[in-house]
Amino acid sequence: MAAVGFPAAHSLVVWGRRKRRSFSVPNLILLNTGSTMPNKSLVNNKRKPWLAELPALGIKAKDLALDIRRHFSYTLGRDKYCASAHYAYTAVALTVRDRLMERWKNTHYAYEEANCKRAYYLSMEFLMGRALSNAMLNLGIDDPLNETLHDLGLDLEEIVECEQDAGLGNGGLGRLAACFIDSCATLQLPVMGYGIRYEYGMFRQSIENGHQVEEPDHWLRNGHVWELERPELTVRVRFGGRTDDYGDGSHPRRRWVDTQDVLAVPYDVPVPGYRNGTVNTLRLWKAVATDEFDLQDFNAGDYAEAVRSKNMAENITMVLYPNDASENGKELRLRQQYFLASASLQDVVRKWVLVHGEDFSEFADKNCFQLNDTHPSIAVAELMRLLIDEHGLSWDDAWSITTRCMAYTNHTLLPEALEKWPVRLFRQLLPRLLEIIFEINARFLGEVASRWPGDLDRLARMSLIEEGWEQQVRMAYLAIVGSFSVNGVAELHSHLLMQGLFRDFYELWPNKFNNKTNGITPRRWLAGCNPKLASLITEAIGDGWLTDLSQLSRLAEFADDSAFRQRWREIKRYNKERLLKYKKAELDLDVDLEALFDVQVKRIHEYKRQLLNVLHVIHLYDRIKRGDTSNWTPRCVLFGGKAAPGYFMAKRIIKLINNVASVINRDAEVSAFLKVGFLPNYRVTAMEYICPGTDLSEQISTAGKEASGTGNMKFMLNGALTIGTLDGANIEIRQEVGPENFFLFGLTAEEVEAMRSHYDPESIINGNEDLRRVMHLLESGHFNQFEPGIFDPLIQSIKSPSDPWMTAADFASYVEAQRRAAAAYLDQEQWTRMSILNCAASGKFSTDRTISEYNRDIWKLTPVSPSPVGAQS
Repeated sequence: MAAVGFPAAHSLVVWGRRKRRSFSVPNLILLNTGSTMPNKSLVNNKRKPWLAELPALGIKAKDLALDIRRHFSYTLGRDKYCASAHYAYTAVALTVRDRLMERWKNTHYAYEEANCKRAYYLSMEFLMGRALSNAMLNLGIDDPLNETLHDLGLDLEEIVECEQDAGLGNGGLGRLAACFIDSCATLQLPVMGYGIRYEYGMFRQSIENGHQVEEPDHWLRNGHVWELERPELTVRVRFGGRTDDYGDGSHPRRRWVDTQDVLAVPYDVPVPGYRNGTVNTLRLWKAVATDEFDLQDFNAGDYAEAVRSKNMAENITMVLYPNDASENGKELRLRQQYFLASASLQDVVRKWVLVHGEDFSEFADKNCFQLNDTHPSIAVAELMRLLIDEHGLSWDDAWSITTRCMAYTNHTLLPEALEKWPVRLFRQLLPRLLEIIFEINARFLGEVASRWPGDLDRLARMSLIEEGWEQQVRMAYLAIVGSFSVNGVAELHSHLLMQGLFRDFYELWPNKFNNKTNGITPRRWLAGCNPKLASLITEAIGDGWLTDLSQLSRLAEFADDSAFRQRWREIKRYNKERLLKYKKAELDLDVDLEALFDVQVKRIHEYKRQLLNVLHVIHLYDRIKRGDTSNWTPRCVLFGGKAAPGYFMAKRIIKLINNVASVINRDAEVSAFLKVGFLPNYRVTAMEYICPGTDLSEQISTAGKEASGTGNMKFMLNGALTIGTLDGANIEIRQEVGPENFFLFGLTAEEVEAMRSHYDPESIINGNEDLRRVMHLLESGHFNQFEPGIFDPLIQSIKSPSDPWMTAADFASYVEAQRRAAAAYLDQEQWTRMSILNCAASGKFSTDRTISEYNRDIWKLTPVSPSPVGAQS
């Protein structure tokens, strides 16, 4: 794969302990995101300028137009007969990427010269969304590029629509990771993201006869113009095999042998900060086989066996989060998690050794790994393996390093989401890692026993190995034991972790635990997705809010300005129309833009209680059919979200939503007052249309179940009011905006727990006329006349005393809060005032603030400013 004009290629060794594979790669540093040592002939070359030095690219309209034409004609080989918008998009994207490349390189040089401490964000998901519009905004070239496209006869909206959402995540966890690395770049912190380059992302969702249908999301089908392949930085990841002893009696060692190896090839994606010259890196790993196929099997005619290892290797990064309901699914998911952790840690250690040799004395002072939820927690054991087995450190030295550079973020209060893997599966796939985990556990339990002598129950509760009919490795516990920092993502969440889920560990190490309330990036979630509102805000208070969201508090003084409120309402109406136009083909609802747009979009899960929302919709339907419509508030209720393929109840909830919507929308008597729609294939791009057009944001999870929520923040930032429980970040949102601007309902987390032992939903239903009528409509089959019994599991879950989500318990309070919201909406002047105040109070919920706190309390990095583009590095 020698490149034209480059020096002769040489052999690159992909390092493992006993196996090496050579590749032919150009003998040159390709870019700026971590490098192999350059060829000496280039280092000693006295010619100027070097290959890596070029004049700065212009960002005026004429400069952009020239490069778009050049890429269209020469890079892509298109001519005047090409009418495909895809190639126009690619030419525009390459033109923007060129500008990112300049800043990417300068950022890398600045980090190298500063010899700064770095942090690495390990996440199984990065839900990036589209890159073009975000890059335009952050580079500050949106106006000249718009001018350029107009002059070239191109439509920006059509160009942007050609880009696929990067299919690297499936929900809030991945979107949070994307917002985090955006803020890291904006704050000029040397932070690198590590993830997996999934060939197929979260499935495309369509709705057929009310049912969710999953279709493959081959988002890479047309390539990914924003990525840069880095084959020269390939590493080897091991699976299977066995361990044995070696070395002399005085220095016994363990090694991992007879493994089935996979190569991890990195693809780098630029992450631009907001107009500051910094471009950080998201490195995504692709799995490839060590050999294309087994030639002996091929020659013998066994073609399937010849390519089996290749297919098995590439399956690791084929699909985002495989369904782990089956044994094969569990194995593949564990492979993915280890693949990410091992490749990423090897990458960091490799760069360290290139500079420092085998001296790891300052490694923990210069590197910090943030584990985004439990998925990458195997990194604790893998770093130990690398330091002990590959680099010869003692256990104590390796453990000291590991526990000073690992930090763990927990994102869930659901015990079933704290991953546990069978010891049997670990022994089969990762035998050396299992040995290390057993050793970590033995030493840790010794520490627990020393603190609480004779407390066998506590030892069992805290052990990294859960006993039972089959031993399980508790991955969250491994992350806690191996990290110096453990944080939750909202004040209530962190409190419940310390007093509930991880109480034993908090009592042992109270100083490890801290809170970091989540946030969102205001660049994408207001400036990018709601440009008309962003312009109005900037006109009113200046543009400082883009990097200091707390400045939005100054909007409060405009809440009583009638002219400002009028403009605010006009923008909201425009955004509603834009939302309906965006989803017209799938939704096809004739909706009055003056109606209350009541929206719940998020992953479909029982604890998020889309079911409670549907019960309220049925209640409204029942009221209308009974003629109870005096002082009625017209309402459009919109749902959106995907159910995990193996999650039966969640998929049945989607079916119920669509059946109820069908009955309501077909009934002219009802649809004049109420419309209901399900927005298929919810994703980042869809949310960029949805949150600006929403009036009422549904955040109605059972109290004590939602870790944080960031959708609530996106809606608030765009002026929606929240109806919600005291759960997750809702608590802090209500504190910021004031109780008078928040529609609160439901049991608190403490009341939920207190009620569990005597929860009686049947008596609640019988004691509430509204709920009794709703349940009668459900049980009579009114919404499934030709599908008998299809909703029985949902009905039984509502009526079950063991319902963990206590849907019936919160129904009456929810209906009352909805009545208050409907009444408030009738007074448009007051509603608009409340909308402005919600936006004004959202300053706390910026990831710039969140990341500043991570850095202050955990990472302790020094911001680094790169040289301006065009300056000598």
